[in-house]
Amino acid sequence: MGKTQWRTIDGVVLLNKPLGLSSNQALQKVRRVFRAAKAGHTGALDPLATGMLPLCLGEATKFSQFLLDADKRYITCIELGIRTTTGDKEGDILTTDTVPQLSDSELETVLQAFRGEIEQVPPMYSALKHEGKPLYEYARQGITIERKRRTVTISNLTVLERTDNTLTLDISCSKGTYIRTIGEDIGEALGCGAHLKSLHRVSTADYDPADMLTLEQFEAFAEQGEDVLDQQLMGADTAVLHLPRVVMTLQESSDIVFGRLLHDTRGYSEGQLLRLYVEKSDAFLGLGEVKKGKIKPHRLVNTSELTHK
Repeated sequence: MGKTQWRTIDGVVLLNKPLGLSSNQALQKVRRVFRAAKAGHTGALDPLATGMLPLCLGEATKFSQFLLDADKRYITCIELGIRTTTGDKEGDILTTDTVPQLSDSELETVLQAFRGEIEQVPPMYSALKHEGKPLYEYARQGITIERKRRTVTISNLTVLERTDNTLTLDISCSKGTYIRTIGEDIGEALGCGAHLKSLHRVSTADYDPADMLTLEQFEAFAEQGEDVLDQQLMGADTAVLHLPRVVMTLQESSDIVFGRLLHDTRGYSEGQLLRLYVEKSDAFLGLGEVKKGKIKPHRLVNTSELTHK
């Protein structure tokens, strides 16, 4: 096989990550399909997890942090009565306990403690870094590192299905939430322990789950030609749609690209980030930031058509 000829290509794609691949392995496979010179993912999913993994190609990588910081929604199945070393089904069994027989209302009382703002201790089997190494590397060596508690927000936690020893939950949460920890903590609250049997990320930010594609689908589009494949790309601005949209004249657009400050005649508050577009072409320029009544460049995309006027 010849050496890959990488190309400059920009945009966001939504991968339906398969079971068994790390987020980085999945990213590299999609990157090769697109031959993208630059690519990054927007928040790791465990190999055990499936579902939405937004991938940023080219200039879109400048906005990946916004998707890292975005709210997420998951559907997870928790198996009660069994604690494992990793908090999921991949680990060795530590303990087995009888699962209490609770009524729906008794279960709801327990789950209520996991809604709203809650505190979590990140699990040892996580990608959180300690002195430059992910915690799971220490965990595999039998080393436990003390972790700080963190506050996260659970905006929705609904029981979709329950059996004698499983709970299937629909969970919407803020960034940095460990669903595995929620599963384990619910098990502790019930007095029997628990671990994650499955985990599927339904969505990130406001992306539609219907827009997700599998690796096989991306490969099938590539076989039809890169022009067909590239039609699957969403704009880099889809990562920042929660920010106010500002359309600029051609002169304003040119000024901001060259680093000149613009007077904010629109009255946005100090520090507000803005999505900037060029009038007529509606091309996305990137982000501006309001500072002392002016709009200054914050994070711009490459805009050769303006800089070569």
